[in-house]
Amino acid sequence: ETYQYYDLPFCRPEPIKWKKETLGEVLNGDRLASALYELKFLEAKTGVTLCSKKLKVDEVAKFRKAVADDFYFQMYYDDLPIWGYIGKIEDGSLVLSEKGNKYYLFTRVQFDALYNGDQVVEIRAFSDPTSVVDITDDIEINVKFTYSIVWSETSAQFETRMDKYSRASSLPTLHKIHWFSFINSIVFILLLMGLLILLILRRLKNDLRKCSSGDEEEDKEVGWKYIHGDVFRYPQNISLFSAVMGVGNQLLTIVCILFVLAFLGILYPYNRGLLSTSLVLLYSLTSVVAGYITSSFHNQFSDAGWERSVFLAGILYFGPLTVTVLILNTVAVSYGATAALPFGTIMVIVFIYMLFAVPLLALGGRIGYWFRSEFQAPSALNRYPREIPPLPWYQKSPCQMFIVGLLSFSTIALELHHLYASLWGYKIFTPPGILFVMFIILLVLTAILSIGLTYIQLSVEDHEWWWRSVFRGGSTAIFMFAYSIYFYFRSNMSGFLQLSFFLGYNAAMCYAFFLILGSISFRASMIFVRRIYRVVKSE
Repeated sequence: ETYQYYDLPFCRPEPIKWKKETLGEVLNGDRLASALYELKFLEAKTGVTLCSKKLKVDEVAKFRKAVADDFYFQMYYDDLPIWGYIGKIEDGSLVLSEKGNKYYLFTRVQFDALYNGDQVVEIRAFSDPTSVVDITDDIEINVKFTYSIVWSETSAQFETRMDKYSRASSLPTLHKIHWFSFINSIVFILLLMGLLILLILRRLKNDLRKCSSGDEEEDKEVGWKYIHGDVFRYPQNISLFSAVMGVGNQLLTIVCILFVLAFLGILYPYNRGLLSTSLVLLYSLTSVVAGYITSSFHNQFSDAGWERSVFLAGILYFGPLTVTVLILNTVAVSYGATAALPFGTIMVIVFIYMLFAVPLLALGGRIGYWFRSEFQAPSALNRYPREIPPLPWYQKSPCQMFIVGLLSFSTIALELHHLYASLWGYKIFTPPGILFVMFIILLVLTAILSIGLTYIQLSVEDHEWWWRSVFRGGSTAIFMFAYSIYFYFRSNMSGFLQLSFFLGYNAAMCYAFFLILGSISFRASMIFVRRIYRVVKSE
């Protein structure tokens, strides 16, 4: 929840000079303006008066509310971030003559700057706890704001000055937690893979042996063999299914590119707005991936109607995201928060989408149509679908979604907590290497569980596995969103603005993971199903 610095009655220049923001900075909620502090290189100052002013009653109330809500200011000097609190609260119950809390406003800021040669390496800001004024009561107050700056030489190199902002994630305690989470996930996935090999593959080999023996009694025990004429029947709503495949692969491509940018050092903490800019541009440019995969998948089963599939791919994620952003923007405007997007920024995003995303989506769809190929099923389809026998509750979709979601979520729960703390607590980001490893583990585990449960589903002669494999894989995102709600109630966040932004953007992120994991789950199951029926046919 961020607001413009001069929404509070600080000393302000006349006129205020606003920094020209980039697209990413606007999306990030940055609204930077010039300050009255004059911090010239190597020029030390002590107790310099910024301004003297008389705070009116309503201005005192504004400062008191900001102090009560723990607001802090953020500045930049030579592109280095600086933070400082506005005031402090003292518990009045500790003093017998006082009742209630006492609110104090800091009136002096102490800057400590470090330099190497002719370059600034580090700068910190401290609010002097001895220079305060009491703003507990609604009365007019005369305040004099001052500041000081001390310059000190350091041996730290200019090239490494941003390292301190990512060093917090490598502190011993957090480092041990990351390694514990990593080792726990590795052991879990190895045990699960071993269980799959021992149980599923062993049973599968027995089934294949029975199929090749020629014994009719043994052959009847292989349930999945009897649905060979229905297992490759494409599902209902093939256009929507194709769109899910296309958008899931598009979002997976975006995540992979973001990891590459992070490893190259292009994306790093406090690089203002670059992540937001990257997301907008990457989504537009990777629309060609969504169009191509959607069209090529649809055209494997039907030459007609691929245009509708591509259209659905264009709105499947962008549509709900747009509605969410517009609702949250309305909330931010009503609060006067800097998260509110100006009309011009909204039009720029629409222009980028129309200029790049839409044409590339159509181009990808056309390429997928030009290079289309027919789906080659290992076995011929029956004319009419086979009736599915009644299934117990533990073999139906909700139970299987719960199993996959719970097991996959348990491997990433600790890292997910650190990720939420980074996104919503403005903590230092988790190193991209650890996030990448955990992401790969999540994909592999989703594929393994999907294959195992698909095999169990086919064994009970249930051939409608296409959509179910998508929901099984995407169920992890449901647990991620449920955990975000738990995270919110455990945090210090409050108010409708923070609640709406937290739930809205977390829902958008979890929906993206639902599409990514759903497409991975289906692809893994399809490879497995084609493999086992091809082996049966060859035997």
